[in-house]
Amino acid sequence: MALRVYTTRLLGRNPELVLHGGGNTSVKTTVRDVDGKNYKVLCVKGSGWDMAEIEPAGLPAVKLEPLLAFKNKKYLSDEDMVAYQKKNLIDIKSPNPSVETFLHAFLPFKFVDHTHSDAIMNVTNRPNGVQFCKKIFGKKVSIVPYVMPGFGLAKKIHEVYSKNPNINCLILLNHGIFTFADDAKTSYNLMIKYVSDAEKAINKLKRKKITQVKKLKFKFTPEDVAPILRGLLSENKDNKFILNFRKNNKLDYFINGKHVNRYANEGTATPDHVIRVKPFPLIIEPKENCSLEEFKKIAIKSFKNYRKKYINYFNANKKKVKEKKTILDTSPRVILVQNLGLFSVGSTLSATKIAGDLTETNARVISSVEETTKYKFISKKDLFDVEYWSLEQAKIKKVKKELQGNVVVITGSTGAIGTETYKLFKKYGAEVVLLDINKKKILEMQNKVNDLCIYCDVTNKKSVKDAFKKISRIYGGVDILISNAGTAIGGSIAEVDENILRKSFEENFFSHQNCASEAVKIMKKQNINGCLLFNISKQSVNPGKNFGPYGLPKSALLGLCKQYALDYGNLGIRSNGVNADRIRSGLLNDKMIKSRAKAREVSEAQYMSGNLLLNEVKAEDVAKAFFHLAISKKTTGAILTVDGGNIAASMR
Repeated sequence: MALRVYTTRLLGRNPELVLHGGGNTSVKTTVRDVDGKNYKVLCVKGSGWDMAEIEPAGLPAVKLEPLLAFKNKKYLSDEDMVAYQKKNLIDIKSPNPSVETFLHAFLPFKFVDHTHSDAIMNVTNRPNGVQFCKKIFGKKVSIVPYVMPGFGLAKKIHEVYSKNPNINCLILLNHGIFTFADDAKTSYNLMIKYVSDAEKAINKLKRKKITQVKKLKFKFTPEDVAPILRGLLSENKDNKFILNFRKNNKLDYFINGKHVNRYANEGTATPDHVIRVKPFPLIIEPKENCSLEEFKKIAIKSFKNYRKKYINYFNANKKKVKEKKTILDTSPRVILVQNLGLFSVGSTLSATKIAGDLTETNARVISSVEETTKYKFISKKDLFDVEYWSLEQAKIKKVKKELQGNVVVITGSTGAIGTETYKLFKKYGAEVVLLDINKKKILEMQNKVNDLCIYCDVTNKKSVKDAFKKISRIYGGVDILISNAGTAIGGSIAEVDENILRKSFEENFFSHQNCASEAVKIMKKQNINGCLLFNISKQSVNPGKNFGPYGLPKSALLGLCKQYALDYGNLGIRSNGVNADRIRSGLLNDKMIKSRAKAREVSEAQYMSGNLLLNEVKAEDVAKAFFHLAISKKTTGAILTVDGGNIAASMR
């Protein structure tokens, strides 16, 4: 098992062999079950495990004899195959064994390796793929025509091996490569040998560069168009996607090819990519010196044509299968904008980046083939079978969380309220971006979480604009802004220095305007609703003694919150606020608590629990208020009080 895990990781960590859960490996061994008996088992990669990071638990043990008993069985449905494999697991809590479990079982070798090597795809995905493979590989290799994975493919492999038991490798046309041996090192070395043979053969071919379209300049940037595309992806305003931009020389070469509409529509490099990138991309071809408004018109038309094309693809192929199929969403997962770059699409940032990685692989393979011949893949019917295969869809279908697909931006994110708000919104599936002026704390957060953390001075318009540009480039836009940053400045209003008062307005009023203004610009481009949430404070309606420099801008912020509700409600953009009081945090620290308690002539404990409920209000209570307002789709212009009860600070 240790050797199996080791060589599986070696294969899985090479992106030109395996990407994002693709490929599988196995080892035949013996294990003792709870009944005390020893059983011959096949330990094969389980669903949901990535070869690059696999552990022994990712290779569930299936009893081997029951699998081998099916060698002569003529047919087994997918559902029965999965059920039978699960029935014969040593540990029923194990992940589902690979759909290629029977194939691994039928090959009579201890170790079996399977990858979707770029080089193998390159030599097979062409008109003369069979002849080319015969020329490259020797007698120890059998070439197998495309058969959809599952029991049918396992039967085909058994048939091929039975005819030629001297082989140590199988090249599956348009699918991948299998190598096998009775020790891990030999099987691994065979994989490297045959992939290297394919690479050498490709390098010897005479090449001609792909003809490129004319280089054009536009009056917009990727950050400008991302929110437009993101909005167009949503078939309804509640179904949101994440959009991620990337650009490099190899992608540009592929995207800007003169015949990209032909070769990019041929299909993916290997069939299992289709569940993440769909059978064809959306290609947008802007005109020279195209303005943002002109681009939007072109994009709208391109999306309409894409959806129509996908519906036609579905209708044409559903007639060719026995089972009733329900159409998936018609939104593309890959958007190629000529002379600009790639926008990948997914329900989460992780899914979006996977679609981008797979597209880069497809671009590499297809471009290389196109330099020597014309790219040729399996039929659209075969692609349809994989895309709508329940066993493949099960890999990516998960219960959708309430805020999945939403991009949430939190300012003042490293403080007590910001941190609790981050945790809660992440729990409900949102993609959360953290903004803060504290460079040290932002760096600490970057080391703790996988989410985007940006240094941002919310009082500086350029800093805010740059942050939102980065967010648009990585996520495609913004859905919810939680404008939480602020500082607490005290003083008697008649004696306070004018500069201190102006500074407080910058930090407690204009900072919110800077962020809300940028967020609304993006939300308007998206046209899929939006939500502004302001951390206002009970000071806005119930000022505290000697706290005017803080309370006055907060009163103005209350007005700002309502103004946004008034001005943008017709666009589905909601604006609400939270009036919290006495939340122990970086803002209300021990020193501040002591000062405010003294101003109100009470003890510190009385000050913190000085409410109708006689209970201290915490940062997590404020986070829950933000969440409640975020999901209350019929609420705007509202202020939610979180203070344990203070009649003097109540709104009505």
